[in-house]
Amino acid sequence: MWLLWAGFMAILAAGVGFAIRGGILDNWGSEFGFNASQLGAINGAGFTGFCFGIIIGGVVADKIGYGKLVFTAFLFHVLSAFVTFAATSGTGSERAYMLLLGGTFIFAIANGTLEAVANPLVATLFPHNRTHYLNILHASWPAGLVLGGAAGWILDDQFRMDWKIQLGLFLIPTLIYGVMFFGQKMPKSEASARGLSLGDMFKDVGLLGGLVVCGLLVLFFTGFLQPLLELFAGLTPEKAGQMSTYIAYGISGALLLVVLFITKFSIGSLLLFTLFITHALVGAVELGTDGWIQNITGNILTSGEGKILFVYTSLLMFLLRFCADFIEKKIGLSPVGILLVCSVLACIGLLLTSRVESFLAALLALTVYGIGKTFFWPTMLAVASDRFPRTGAIAISIMGGIGMMSAGLVGSPGLGYFKDRYAGEDLRAADADVFAKYKAERPSRFMPLIFPEAVGLDGRRLGDVQEAIRKNEATPEQKTVQQANIAGDRKTLVADAIIPATMAVIYLGLLIYFASIGGYKPVHIDGPPHDAGSGMGLNAPVP
Repeated sequence: MWLLWAGFMAILAAGVGFAIRGGILDNWGSEFGFNASQLGAINGAGFTGFCFGIIIGGVVADKIGYGKLVFTAFLFHVLSAFVTFAATSGTGSERAYMLLLGGTFIFAIANGTLEAVANPLVATLFPHNRTHYLNILHASWPAGLVLGGAAGWILDDQFRMDWKIQLGLFLIPTLIYGVMFFGQKMPKSEASARGLSLGDMFKDVGLLGGLVVCGLLVLFFTGFLQPLLELFAGLTPEKAGQMSTYIAYGISGALLLVVLFITKFSIGSLLLFTLFITHALVGAVELGTDGWIQNITGNILTSGEGKILFVYTSLLMFLLRFCADFIEKKIGLSPVGILLVCSVLACIGLLLTSRVESFLAALLALTVYGIGKTFFWPTMLAVASDRFPRTGAIAISIMGGIGMMSAGLVGSPGLGYFKDRYAGEDLRAADADVFAKYKAERPSRFMPLIFPEAVGLDGRRLGDVQEAIRKNEATPEQKTVQQANIAGDRKTLVADAIIPATMAVIYLGLLIYFASIGGYKPVHIDGPPHDAGSGMGLNAPVP
């Protein structure tokens, strides 16, 4: 139980930092002149860095031990504070952008490394009730969101304190988890205890799972390397884009070959592949939305009300995550059944939130959404851990990395793009002259092969508009800008609701699949291969 609560405190530190960062996005936009896409990219670094931490940590966890990973994460958390706090008004917009991007990325590496420890640790400690205890472990995430969101509401909206003071609060739980983990003896996973090799642990991942990870890595390296090549190699945007794409495919292809080699060209499990794809959608809708929801509801209502609503939904999630055992055992819903119900509620909640006009309506709409998103992440990890025990820490670490990378590459920047696109389109339609005055200098791009380039609103000018609105000193022109900004937020939430709707279809298919093989049952290494012969997962017993 001490290790459970140590892991709880570690993830709490990540939640505190995440919540405060989501609340100070508008501070960064007005101070440095960033548009919504730039803010989305910074927010997204808080997810992509996590992916590297959790995947690399998950691969080496069973070999080097959990203690060394905890110490590494602690050092990265401290380093991230130094890098982020180096961004000041005097450093210039481009340099500040790189510092905030880098600091957020390092912070996320620390978070991912910690979760590479906490998830398999709890799955190993509680093998007969993983859904319940993984939900308790991940109740720490909304607990951190509550503390960080409440601190942001008090320090930012009430006392107007500097954003550095607010963000520095995450160092308090960081110190606490460091003390709690110090000197503790860690158990080994079921796979590690039975002496399985790295290749054996990777077999269920195989080619199919590797394709999911490498596909996301292509997106990451393409976006990450292009500005570096422009800045340091002096390449044009077109040349830098081509070069970064070639490098991204080269790195991802090499990693895929490594996976094939160590697994002896295993195809992998189709069921695990499906879970990986679905968890990418989970990351996009849960964490991507969480990163923007304070900003969106704060625009539709007020900044303070947006933070209060964020704290409320996070508190709701915190309390409900202690009820997973009751739902599974008393109500009788399997983990997949829980996920199906949650995806339907999340879709309805986002659609309702897009239409709110008052605080009470927002409270009701976000209650539906909050209930829906509560059980996604930990229950997905429990399903993967239940069905694929021979992967040790690897499958659930890769799954967590996929979710976070999707949130960073798809969810957060995608919502930023659609906010820019819809707000810009609405203002252009309302008044082309006002749009020309308030449009951002930098265009917004997201998956350019699918979505067209868009032009959003300038962050500094939008900040001035929102300050005038807050003081009841807005001109008719500024009110027009704010109305377009709110319309963009509403349309963004409608687009976001497509993701949980897609998840509901997948979960329904999984529910039908498990019913066809006799129901959902956890698999053990020395037990019967429940999925054998189905092509959905090959957990053959190990001699």
